[in-house]
Amino acid sequence: MPFAFEDYVLDQERRELTWRGQAVAVGPQVFDLLLQLLIHNDRVVSKEELLDAVWGARIVSESTITSHINAVRKAIGDSGEEQRLVRTVARKGYRFVGLIRHSDSPGVVVVASESGDKAMEEPALLLPEKPSIIVLPFQNLSGDAEQDYFADGIVEDIITALSRLRWLFVIARNSSFTYKGRAVDVQGVGQALGVRYVLEGSIRKSGNKVRITGQLIDASRGMHIWAERFEGLLDNIFELQDRIAESVVGAIAPQLERAEIERAKGKPTDSLDAYDYFLRGTAKLHQGNQQAMEQALELFYRAIELDPEYASAYGMAAWCHFWRKINGWMIDRPREVAEGARLARLAVELGRDDAVALTRGGHALAHLVGDVDSGIALLDRARLLNPNLAPSWFLGGILRALRGETDAAIDNLNHAVRLSPLDPEMFRMQVGMALAHFFAGRFDIASAWAEKALGNLPSLLPAVALLAASQAHSGQLDKARVTVQRLQALDPDFRVGNLQHWLPLQRAQDLERFADGLRLAGLPE
Repeated sequence: MPFAFEDYVLDQERRELTWRGQAVAVGPQVFDLLLQLLIHNDRVVSKEELLDAVWGARIVSESTITSHINAVRKAIGDSGEEQRLVRTVARKGYRFVGLIRHSDSPGVVVVASESGDKAMEEPALLLPEKPSIIVLPFQNLSGDAEQDYFADGIVEDIITALSRLRWLFVIARNSSFTYKGRAVDVQGVGQALGVRYVLEGSIRKSGNKVRITGQLIDASRGMHIWAERFEGLLDNIFELQDRIAESVVGAIAPQLERAEIERAKGKPTDSLDAYDYFLRGTAKLHQGNQQAMEQALELFYRAIELDPEYASAYGMAAWCHFWRKINGWMIDRPREVAEGARLARLAVELGRDDAVALTRGGHALAHLVGDVDSGIALLDRARLLNPNLAPSWFLGGILRALRGETDAAIDNLNHAVRLSPLDPEMFRMQVGMALAHFFAGRFDIASAWAEKALGNLPSLLPAVALLAASQAHSGQLDKARVTVQRLQALDPDFRVGNLQHWLPLQRAQDLERFADGLRLAGLPE
């Protein structure tokens, strides 16, 4: 009969200890020792009993049982100081004092109290899977112990920033720093604390220069996911500390998301829950093409069916409708625009404290109903909630470009690239840069950015339109006419007269400039 306590299950027949479904590596004596404490949880088990049950006729020292008790505690997240689950009774032995659930059938458990009485029957809870991470204290390689505060400050800032990601479970600072100064086994840390990912790093100071290295590891498999190096000057040490923390978080958040997406892809379709549907939808959304976007929309709807209050799923679904609109893929435009707006409003209502929901829902609302000012306000709130969310910066930059604030838009877009230099949505940042430079009158630069975006996604209608108009304004009429043919192949119904319904441009001069460029390129009225 399996014993369940807290988030752990010890299966006697399988000889397996698991935490939230993941195997915890323990030695045979450690397993047997824990099993004996669980079987006899109604009383103190003497050292003699444990020695006899676990080691039999073998002669072992008393220190052996002490070290194995410590290993038991470590395996189940306990400690000698806390003794939350395994209590030492002076001069008598040990006792398991946690609540134990003996599972006879799925969904029903009997809870045993500390006195061993059967107190109540309650349904067994299946805990949802959630990506989890611990940031270990960075090693100070400077040879100067006084620089510890700098390394510690960076780690604290990274932990704080990661904690703003609602989809991520982050081990608290105090638990992380128990590993300071210790040689650690990354996989062991992951098992001991029940986290999938471990971020570790080092700091080296030389004169006025400092170098920070970091690496992200999937502790469940011992695989390296990401590594990076950051350098700077110590002229303003706290600004540098903030910048490095921001850069690390901006770099690893997409890597965590990609790792989780790959993990979700491997699951059988009939066992996916709302979060996995959301991840699979996000993976499709990043591809940007029509077929992938239709698949993404279906996956987000399925996530919503499973969790009708999943704000981020509403936001992503609304954003799919926006992307279909701007690329000319809608079939019943009025109905689909109305549906996208409905989803976007639900996203921002349900997700007042959800940066992803506010970002995608707010941006979709701005395009679908034309309220750019409200969209910018929603994305600004998203940035307050999570300053390291790259989409809130590049989508906010695009909205600012549509409002005519080209310099602010370019700053926002550059910041997004800095946060996530390998982002799967880089083509969106590039088309945003093309948009901002076009409205600033820098047509050659706009052309270059549009071509970069098309290099990443050749079917990107906004980039083709911007390229055609930019080429026309810069006097490259032959190229512009070829580009317009490409534009009409992507959307045969695209016309100059549709421009005001296509993009929510806030300044008349921007609409006129775009329309004139497309006319010069040969696009029909």
